[in-house]
Amino acid sequence: MLADGYHAVPKGKLAMIVTHLEMHAPAPIKDVPLPEGITFRQVKPTLEWYRDVFTRVGALDWLWYGRLKMPDAELQAILDDPKVIVFTLSKGGVDEALLELDFRMDGACELAYFGLTSNLIGTGAGRYLMNQAISHAWDTDISRFHVHTCTIDSPQALNFYVRSGFTPYKREVEIDDDPRLIGALPENAAAWVPVI
Repeated sequence: MLADGYHAVPKGKLAMIVTHLEMHAPAPIKDVPLPEGITFRQVKPTLEWYRDVFTRVGALDWLWYGRLKMPDAELQAILDDPKVIVFTLSKGGVDEALLELDFRMDGACELAYFGLTSNLIGTGAGRYLMNQAISHAWDTDISRFHVHTCTIDSPQALNFYVRSGFTPYKREVEIDDDPRLIGALPENAAAWVPVI
């Protein structure tokens, strides 16, 4: 248990406040059409495809890095698991979104990754993609749909999840290596988070 006050974060590390959210019944969905020129599809991702979309969606702006430092065999095992389902949104033939649903825990679905590249932000595609996430999750036999976000993710993420029907239930502090200093991301990624 952390005491009140400031706590030093060692050089080369990041400290993040992680908020965990969940829903125990399907949230109401407002009917939102797929924006013109955008298509939605399920993907059986290769490592190359996954890492490319993962990086463009979340790594360069928001320091998503967990999957980038994962060994190929470990990540491939996740992507090959039939209980992990990946979707994307495409515009002009380019995949511009990542929706990853993880059903590996009995009775639950984790919204493992959710995001859009800057090419789709503000188009209504995020709401459409979340509607798909909620529908696909609850089309299976689950009693819990959960997600987490942190303070180095998009500042819009937490409120978007709450507006989508998730309820915050737990907060944690996570400390990890700065991915820019261990070679997982370029040093200029997420320039708004200083490297220390």
